[in-house]
Amino acid sequence: MSPKSAEILKQALELSVEERADLAAQILDSLDSSDDPEVQASWQAEIERRMADLDSGAVQPISHDEFQRRLKSTLE
Repeated sequence: MSPKSAEILKQALELSVEERADLAAQILDSLDSSDDPEVQASWQAEIERRMADLDSGAVQPISHDEFQRRLKSTLE
């Protein structure tokens, strides 16, 4: 890690959890170099399909705690 990166990281770690999460999301977004319209259209279609599944009741959301419980039982 360069000295500049280390300094930025040091400053970032002084931010609140919410600010760090926002910063991290923005940095990750900056790495997405996919400007391909077909890829964007595919993602949009997938988002719409999943929203329709939720709206119609075809799938039921679960809580984070339930997800963690199921994951743990799968890994045991």
